[in-house]
Amino acid sequence: MTATTTTTTLKSIAEETHKTRSRIFGAAFIVIAIVTYWLFANGVDPALQSTFGLNQGNVPAEQRLPDWVVPSYGTVALLAVLSAGIGGYQLARGFGRYTNLLLGLVVLMFIFSFLTWATSDKSINLAGMLRTSVGAAVPITLGAMSGILCERAGVVNIAIEGMMLSSALMSTLIGSVTGNLWIGLLAGLLTGAALAFVHAVLAIRYKVDQIISGTVINIFSTGITSFISAKFMQVYQELNNPGTFQSWPIPILSDIPIIGGIFFTSNIFTYGAYILLFVIHVGLFYTRWGLRVRAVGEHPKAADTLGINVFRTRYINVVLGGMAAGFGGAYFTLGSVGRFDEVMTAGRGFIGLAAMIFGNWSPFGAFGASLIFGFADSLASKLAILRVPIPSQFLLMAPYVVTMIALAGLVGRVIAPAADGQPYEKQ
Repeated sequence: MTATTTTTTLKSIAEETHKTRSRIFGAAFIVIAIVTYWLFANGVDPALQSTFGLNQGNVPAEQRLPDWVVPSYGTVALLAVLSAGIGGYQLARGFGRYTNLLLGLVVLMFIFSFLTWATSDKSINLAGMLRTSVGAAVPITLGAMSGILCERAGVVNIAIEGMMLSSALMSTLIGSVTGNLWIGLLAGLLTGAALAFVHAVLAIRYKVDQIISGTVINIFSTGITSFISAKFMQVYQELNNPGTFQSWPIPILSDIPIIGGIFFTSNIFTYGAYILLFVIHVGLFYTRWGLRVRAVGEHPKAADTLGINVFRTRYINVVLGGMAAGFGGAYFTLGSVGRFDEVMTAGRGFIGLAAMIFGNWSPFGAFGASLIFGFADSLASKLAILRVPIPSQFLLMAPYVVTMIALAGLVGRVIAPAADGQPYEKQ
């Protein structure tokens, strides 16, 4: 009788929690609709139009797509009404398991309303902005993949920033000295792996606090790269000129209108990020190796009992994560500007960790979060050109606000691996 009563009580609590969450979402959708209309439609001349370019670069005349022209006021008003309708239905009946998907749709409509308002009687190259967003998301995605590989095995790695920065310098230096981009890229990978091995030894063998260990590597990387850059690379420019990997359009895929130019006309780093995304996802969730890694990250004692070498698994994953970070670091130089500047990673390693958490420690979730950060970065630069009366810093804040909301549990709880950050003592 007691067990039955307890089960019934827990079920009632879960149902009440679900209803409360549904009401919160419904009210949030309606508030977003009201804010959308008030900010972006109120006072806008109905005669104004917004123009979105759908072509990138020198597209032949016969292949060019016509610009997408929409009425500014009418578009924003329509999107506000749709958001309100979704909110009303959510309050009345709810969307069940599709609620998070509808949240994404409402946020997307809010963003497009903002773009429509910002380009009233103006134009913006939408396809170019989206391509820039994907490029900006690449190092963040690689940083997130590094974090997933480490933390799925139970090791917190906040040293991704330092690994990326050191790899950026070494790939530039070695690439310049040898005159070979591939050797420079290999140097970047090995640099990330070496720093990751140091982190692994400190965290796994000597059981140093993993946050402290990562912080030490970040401070060391910032100091040593700044010293080498100022002392040698800025003085002898031949040491800071490796060149860059050129873009290579993928046949057939790059010819797809709009999408092809955004995703399939890039260099080895973007394509490498795509490959890592699929490889890590399949490896973690559909292979014996992935099952063992997740077991070590969730319950290392049980994994050890079943014959899994917990220490070896953690060492391998941390080093692999370091190589992913090294690949991301090389992007900043060999895949982008072709030279090294002090602290050029600008916190992308930390943003990658935020993307990992936002994506709930899953590769595709982290990639989606990385695209949000990349889009915010691209949007801020584009709107500065349009002279929108909003400081770009507020636009850059948006992804972090969304991340904090996610971590607070509004869009569903994010749950780290149970043994994440906990040293393992073999019994």
